[in-house]
Amino acid sequence: MASISEIAVEYHSAHKGNCSQSVAYGYSEATGNRKELIEQLSGCGGGRAPEGYCGALYAAIQILGEDKKEACISKFKESSNGCTKCKEIRGSNVIPCRECVRAAAKCIEELA
Repeated sequence: MASISEIAVEYHSAHKGNCSQSVAYGYSEATGNRKELIEQLSGCGGGRAPEGYCGALYAAIQILGEDKKEACISKFKESSNGCTKCKEIRGSNVIPCRECVRAAAKCIEELA
């Protein structure tokens, strides 16, 4: 069975959803949980997540919950050169969006 991160990256690479939806889809497909999040996160890609967060990171936080938010952010920063905001990541080409999806999904795999 494929991991959350493998499913999420494949979904994103196939242009089936934005970064946040891709993370939610990976989680949903791998676990059978939270399918409603895929649609709920449709407006959170491309820098539109609350507080300017990377949409993939925002999706991971929504899935993991507030109690794991700081751990998730810290883990994500390891892959994103310390950045959490979409504008910072995309503006300076820190890592491609696909890798943000992978990093956020890995946060779920490791912290859930």
